Amino acid sequence: MRGIQTGLALVCAWWMGGEGVAWAQQARRTLHPVVFAHGLSGYDDLLGFDYFGDELGNFVGDACDELLELSCNPYLDSGQRAFGAQVQAFQSSEVRGLDLASDIEGVLATTGATRVNIVGHSQGGIDARKAAKVLFERQGRAVVDVIVSVSSPHRGSPVAKYVLDLGPGVTSVASALANIFGDIIYKPGNDGIAAVKQLIYNDADATDGIVTGMKAFNAANPMDARYASHYASLLTAQAGLEVNPAFFLVRLAFYDIDGDGFCVDDCDNDGAAGQGDGVRNERDDDGVVGINSQQMGPRLRYTDAPLGLDTITVDGSLGPVTDLNAPGSAQMTSLSSVLDQDHLDVVGFGPDLFDELGFYAAIIHYISQNE
Repeated sequence: MRGIQTGLALVCAWWMGGEGVAWAQQARRTLHPVVFAHGLSGYDDLLGFDYFGDELGNFVGDACDELLELSCNPYLDSGQRAFGAQVQAFQSSEVRGLDLASDIEGVLATTGATRVNIVGHSQGGIDARKAAKVLFERQGRAVVDVIVSVSSPHRGSPVAKYVLDLGPGVTSVASALANIFGDIIYKPGNDGIAAVKQLIYNDADATDGIVTGMKAFNAANPMDARYASHYASLLTAQAGLEVNPAFFLVRLAFYDIDGDGFCVDDCDNDGAAGQGDGVRNERDDDGVVGINSQQMGPRLRYTDAPLGLDTITVDGSLGPVTDLNAPGSAQMTSLSSVLDQDHLDVVGFGPDLFDELGFYAAIIHYISQNE
């Protein structure tokens, strides 16, 4: 159905005049360019699939700005500016955030823009906060306007803790990742161990003189009106056979996240703030991150509109998370507005029926309303 809808949208755009057409169901153009920040292991692609793409390889931020253009997002205004950032695939967000800030400075120089918005998936949503702070410090003003995170482990991921707890087996895990992702993990500057140490809540080793983990990172890189004017988040979770087959096998053979219990700190030592409710096999995580870790600022609700532009609105039933290290009980346990998708569905790793083009067009429309 979604493929048919996208095709019809393209046909309508061509029929109404091609380049520069004002199509009634397009997202409103943002004032500032949108930068897409990828997650852990993201590089030119993810397992052969374009990061932030759909199943046909279309970049979700590519507006249809040429006559009869096929590989584009018909739900975007033809003048929409969007760019995909490229940072180290495997590194801490302290390092990746610096890379992202430099990428954004390149976008500013290329486009003449003075500010940008950021959409970050997974670790990319964490990198975005570091980049916003660094850009403020470099330029003495706010450079980032709106940050929207998707499936981001703002308070840690139990999967990262599981990998670290393998001890000597971590080296073999890194080798396995290298076999899956090519040699990306071993390219200069990449450090898979630094990456997973970043993505647990507490400091990985209190004796090594290096403070790691999301608790310290959040304190050093908070949501701050000086760095960005608006922060918001979208949450994902699936259960059972619906989750990506790779995640299902991990759950079946190794580890199933229990990610919907409330506790301010990591009270069950699973690598994420909160604690489980004692039921693992339920819709409380997306295969990588529990719902108790994902909310930053207000929680957003995504509504699929089969015959029009999809929408994203603030979920008014839940308050915003204003301190990333101190969310409320409902914000860590409620399934309200949680997308029924796994961690990779939302960035085009399929095949699946999720409409990536409509989803990110809705995010861009939301950003345009909050700049």
